[in-house]
Amino acid sequence: MDRLRAPRRPRLWFEILLVAVGYWTYSLIRNAVPERKHEAMRNAGRIWEWEDRLGLAFEHGVNHALDSVGWLIVGMNYYYATLHFVVTLGVLVWLYRWHPGRYAATRLVLFATTGVALLGYYFFPLAPPRLMARGHFIDTVVAHHTWGSMASGNLAGMSNQYAAMPSMHIGWSLWCGITIAVLARPVWVKALGLLYPAATLVVIVATANHFWLDAVGGALCLSFGFGLSRLWYGRLSYRLPKQVAARQAEAEPEAGPRTA
Repeated sequence: MDRLRAPRRPRLWFEILLVAVGYWTYSLIRNAVPERKHEAMRNAGRIWEWEDRLGLAFEHGVNHALDSVGWLIVGMNYYYATLHFVVTLGVLVWLYRWHPGRYAATRLVLFATTGVALLGYYFFPLAPPRLMARGHFIDTVVAHHTWGSMASGNLAGMSNQYAAMPSMHIGWSLWCGITIAVLARPVWVKALGLLYPAATLVVIVATANHFWLDAVGGALCLSFGFGLSRLWYGRLSYRLPKQVAARQAEAEPEAGPRTA
C-alpha cells in the first residue's frame, strides 16, 4: 500500500491523455445531467431569498455597476471564458516541470474537486442569476455581444445552463491560487496567486454567471479534494518532496551471476 501512495515521476504522454480524457468525461457527464429548468429556477429563487435574509444579496448591484463600464465588463467576459482553462493548465505544467514529486497528489486534488462537483449539478440544479425570471440581471455576454460563455448566446445549446452550483471557476481558481501561493518563491507571484481567486469571484458575480453561494460550494468541493489527496498520500500534497526520490532497485535490474 505504501508503494501505491508514494509519488511517482509523472510521464508527459500519460498526463496529457489523462487531463484530456478527464476533462472530456467531466464535460460529457455535466452536460448529460437533465436540465430541470423548473427546479433550477426554483432553487435560484431560494438562493436569492437566503442571501437577502443574510443581507448579502449584492450580486445585482455588482452586475449593474460593472456593466456600466463597457471596457471592464467586456474584459471580464473574456476573463470568464479563457483564464479558467489557461491558468489551470499553466499551473499543471508548472507543477509537472518544477515540482514532479508533488504533481500527482496536487493533480488528484483538482480531479477530485471536479468530480465531486458533478453531484451538485445532479442533485441541486441551479439557474445562474442571468437566467432568473426575476431579479433583472444583465447577461453581459449577450448585452455586449462578446464571446464569453458556453451557456450564453449561440453556444447555449452546447452546455448545461443549470449547472451553476458549485462554481468550478472558483474551485479551480482556488486550487491554482493556493498552489501558487504555497509553492512559488517570489513574494509578488504568491500575491498574484492569492489575488486570482478573489478576482474570479468578482468576475463570476459581475457577469451574472453565479451567486456568491456557488463560490462557497466550489470551496467545499476543493476541501473534499484536499482531504482525499491527503488520505491517499498520507500528507498534504504541498508537503511531499519536491522531487521524486530515485529508487535504485527500480532503476537497475537485479544483479545476477556473471559469466565469463
